[in-house]
Amino acid sequence: MIPGSVTLRQLRYFDALAHHAHFGRAAAACAVSQPALSMQIKELEEALGAALVERGGRSIRLTAFGQEASLRVRDILRSIDQLGELALISRHRISGRLRIGMIPTIAPYLLPAVIGVITREHPHVEIEVREAQTSKLIEELADGRLDTAIVALPVFEPSLTEVALFTEDFLLVRPAEDAEKPVPTGDMLREMRLLLLEEGHCFRNQALSFCNMPSSSPRKALEANSFSTLVQMVRAGMGVTLIPEMAVAVETGSGTVSVVRFKDPQPSRTIGMVWRKTSPLAGQFLKLTELLGRPPEP
Repeated sequence: MIPGSVTLRQLRYFDALAHHAHFGRAAAACAVSQPALSMQIKELEEALGAALVERGGRSIRLTAFGQEASLRVRDILRSIDQLGELALISRHRISGRLRIGMIPTIAPYLLPAVIGVITREHPHVEIEVREAQTSKLIEELADGRLDTAIVALPVFEPSLTEVALFTEDFLLVRPAEDAEKPVPTGDMLREMRLLLLEEGHCFRNQALSFCNMPSSSPRKALEANSFSTLVQMVRAGMGVTLIPEMAVAVETGSGTVSVVRFKDPQPSRTIGMVWRKTSPLAGQFLKLTELLGRPPEP
C-alpha cells in the first residue's frame, strides 16, 4: 500500500529521475527547478522510509530498492494516464496530449498529412511528435512514453498492435547523364557505388536486401543520415541511391538527377501504425488508420 503522504507529483519526478539518472536533466524534463525536484525526491524517500538514489557527482544511481520502485512507479503512472485516456474516450474524441513517433525516413514527408487528419478528426488534441529510429520508438512505446508510432512494418513486437497503412515503392536516383541507360537490377547495383543511409535506419537494410547484400559485407559505398544528403551526393556524381516514393517530390524536385522505377518485382516497404495492445486509445487509433491508409500525393 502506498503511504498517504506520497503524491503523484513525487512519483512523476522520481520516474523522470530514474529515466535521466541526473537531477538537472530530470528537473528540465519536468519543467521545475533542480532544488524543487530534489526536495520532492527527498520527501518521497522519507515517506517510504528508504533511500531511492545514491547521490554523488553529477549523475545518480538508483539503490536496489530504487530500481524495484522505479518499475512499480512506472506501472502506477501508466495506469493513471490510461484512466485519463478512458475518460477522454467516453467523449468519443481524443483530446489532451497525443504522443506520436515517426522514423526519420517517414516524418519529413508524411507528417503534414498525419497532423492534418488527426486535428481534423480530433480538434482538441495537442500533438507531440518524436522522431527517432524504430528501435527507440518501440522502446518508448513499451515504456508508455509514446502513444503510437508510424514505422516500416513488421516490427515483431508481441505487445504491440500493428496495422498496415500502405505500401510504397523504392525508386533509383542516379546522375542526370545516366537517364538513358538501362535500369539496373538489384544484382547490378552490387557492382555500382551505392549510397546508403547510416546503420540503424531500417531503410538501409531494405535497400541492401533488394541488392542481395548482407549489411556486414564490405562494399564500395558511402553513407549519409538523410535522403536529402544522399540525393546531393548523387548530384555531385558520387554514386546512385534508392529513396522511397514519398520522398521523391521533396528531394528531387529541383531536377539535375534522374529518377527511375525498377522493373517488377519492385523493391518496396509497408508503412504502418503501431500501438500497445493494452492502450485504451486502440479503437481511436484503428479509425485513424482507415483515414491514413493511403500514401501522400507525389
